[in-house]
Amino acid sequence: MLNIQLTVLTELCINKINIMKLNSVFQFLVPKDSKFFPMFIKVADNLVVGCKAFKDLANETDPAKYELHADKIKEIEHLGDNYTHDIFKELNGTFITPFDRQDIQDLTSSIDNVLDYINGTCQRIKLYKPKRLPAELSKFSDVLIESADLILYALQQIQSQKNYHNIKQACVKINTLENVADDLYHSGLSSLFENEKDAIELIKVKEILQTIEKATDCAEDVSDVLKTIIIKQA
Repeated sequence: MLNIQLTVLTELCINKINIMKLNSVFQFLVPKDSKFFPMFIKVADNLVVGCKAFKDLANETDPAKYELHADKIKEIEHLGDNYTHDIFKELNGTFITPFDRQDIQDLTSSIDNVLDYINGTCQRIKLYKPKRLPAELSKFSDVLIESADLILYALQQIQSQKNYHNIKQACVKINTLENVADDLYHSGLSSLFENEKDAIELIKVKEILQTIEKATDCAEDVSDVLKTIIIKQA
């Protein structure tokens, strides 16, 4: 009885391997749908725009103008949601994709998450109306702009099938920037607890710093997905 079970299990494994090989050959022979790449670029471009708009808010010294900046970023984030929806819709209707379907979903979602947390930070600033913004916020915006530029660059490199070494280097830089953001977050908290005497104001700014730090974590998530993609493509 045990021998029969082992034989059946072996045959199932062999059949599964053969099917996987056939799928790989089929995917290699059938032209892949290239319409996704312009959509990825559009999402990444919008992220760059959102990061630059966030820098405008981070450098704003007039609290009365916080709402104006936050509303602008909300519109950018909404546009990003639409782009994300378009990719998922296309994914559901496409048979052969340029790379793994799950990777497409993860890539799109992780880019969208960066902008979601940027918007979340801005909406907190709008609602909480802090007396002043922490100095670290402007530095966070610089980190996010550079990360977004690197994400866009990496996607352009994948689209044109250029040297994957360049993409790996971009991912390494994004990871380094996330470490910079961690240091900014900790220095911001240290300064906040040392200098802010108003407990309510302290809570407001602490939550703002926590939210923007999560945006940089999500940028690192994008980097991780990109590395997975190029490993599979190499």
